Amino acid sequence: MRVSDYMTRKLLTAAPGDGVRETFFRMREAKVRHLPVLDGAQLLGIISDRDLRRPDWVDEAPDLSHDYQLDDSLSVSDLMSHHPVVVHTYDDLAKACTLINQHGFGALPVLDKGNHLVGILSKADLVRAFAHLLETHHEHNG
Repeated sequence: MRVSDYMTRKLLTAAPGDGVRETFFRMREAKVRHLPVLDGAQLLGIISDRDLRRPDWVDEAPDLSHDYQLDDSLSVSDLMSHHPVVVHTYDDLAKACTLINQHGFGALPVLDKGNHLVGILSKADLVRAFAHLLETHHEHNG
């Protein structure tokens, strides 16, 4: 089972200069939790909904502006994880699982042989792969 078999190919990305507020609402609208950050075709980092959460939780009425750093003066480059750990299309899913488990990541950018971003592999993609594996196992073992 290869990364290319289960990765998400339809990508939503961010640029380092994108505003945090705009990025947060783009992620919510698309129902994604991770965006690769590109400068042109160059992968610079990854930003997650966790990166947008405030480290200093506020004990006030629940309001997105309290839980998330939605300050228009912040950009994606201020909060993103630089130099992300990546996998390649030809990598085995076991390698991706190990990386996600070791580092506590929710997703990994996927590069092709030329080191161009071609997808993202999330925990949800891994659950889909696992479900497929279980179905296949069940079919063969009755």
